[in-house]
Amino acid sequence: MSIELSSLDCLLKELTSTWHKTIPLSEFMQVSADEYDEYQLSVSAPLAPNINLHQTMFAGSIYTLMTLTGWGVIWLQQKQQQVTGDIVLAKADVRYIAPINERPKAVVTWPNIDLSVLEKGHRVKCKLLVELYCNDKLCASFEGVYITTPRK
Repeated sequence: MSIELSSLDCLLKELTSTWHKTIPLSEFMQVSADEYDEYQLSVSAPLAPNINLHQTMFAGSIYTLMTLTGWGVIWLQQKQQQVTGDIVLAKADVRYIAPINERPKAVVTWPNIDLSVLEKGHRVKCKLLVELYCNDKLCASFEGVYITTPRK
């Protein structure tokens, strides 16, 4: 299912706005959905509001950024597949690989899961890998299991 570029930009703005309205921490962190090509989502946040005493990105901010990135790709896919569901993180494992001392970019690729079963009243389990980069250097990785339940 192909979506026009202007529609993708509108979806990214809507996603960022949804985060900021429903998860106040995301607005403080200045999380932004930056790029989406119908399968891969990139999300970033500036270092300044997320800095720790070592002048690197706070581990909680890293975790939050990667959690929102996984949640965001499911939200976007629901929009594309024209279904609705409530998305929750059920399990997560994060690896902090290197300190982050500049604006990071979290990236996730959609594993082509069919969400249409939500319309039939079934939940969907999505296992996602989110990787966080500074320039081209991998600084953290996150494996998350998200559950999407049909919205009533």
